[in-house]
Amino acid sequence: MTRLLCLLLMFALPVQAEEVVAGLSQDSIQITTNFDGSEILIFGAVKRSAALPAGPPLEVIITVEGPSAPITIRRKDKRFGIWVNNAAVEVDEAPSYYAVATSAPWADVVLDTEDLRHSISIDRAIRAVGLDREDGGTFIEALIRIKESQDAYLNAFGTVEVNEETLFKTTIKLPANLTEGDYTARFFITRGGNVLDVHETSIDVRKVGMEQFLFNLSRQQPLIYGLMSLAIAIFAGWAASAVFRYIRF
Repeated sequence: MTRLLCLLLMFALPVQAEEVVAGLSQDSIQITTNFDGSEILIFGAVKRSAALPAGPPLEVIITVEGPSAPITIRRKDKRFGIWVNNAAVEVDEAPSYYAVATSAPWADVVLDTEDLRHSISIDRAIRAVGLDREDGGTFIEALIRIKESQDAYLNAFGTVEVNEETLFKTTIKLPANLTEGDYTARFFITRGGNVLDVHETSIDVRKVGMEQFLFNLSRQQPLIYGLMSLAIAIFAGWAASAVFRYIRF
């Protein structure tokens, strides 16, 4: 009886007609002392168990998200001719980096309810649970503007190329000021704004070489790191002074 119920349940479940299969040109990024950013080629395909369905065209959304952490957003106001911190909002989690690439304008690729469900857009990716300030939205908008000016948040609407509603590709640029950690790439395929399938993979971003050595030293041996920095500064000052004296003579 149990086997019969399981069999009936399997036949009752809907068959997923379209699935996304995707990959990256590189799944790890090494941050060195001369690292000035990177560009990742993202590509994939749609696997079908039936013929291409009629109706709205297939659309693709790709997101790349860096490690998240709490962040305080402060607003400065002018008081008696001096700019001072007047208000602040604590955001539970904000991605250090977030990029959204789509195959069409945002309104054409996903419904707002699906965006809310999957936290796809930048403002949905910022988790501000319990934000009770009436002007909390203004603070979130300010955070997004600051991150965009640092190339840390990116909206790349219409940059994903889709061929025959089957193959897709795009490139996403990563800035030089990447935060070390695990990055998540998500792939969504949609029709009529509804999400049909989601695929997820990770990108490992790590400091290596001298960059890693200095970072570990600053965290594990801050006194030694400070003394070494002071010694380098003194030596640099002495060397510059010696060069100028030589030039004068």
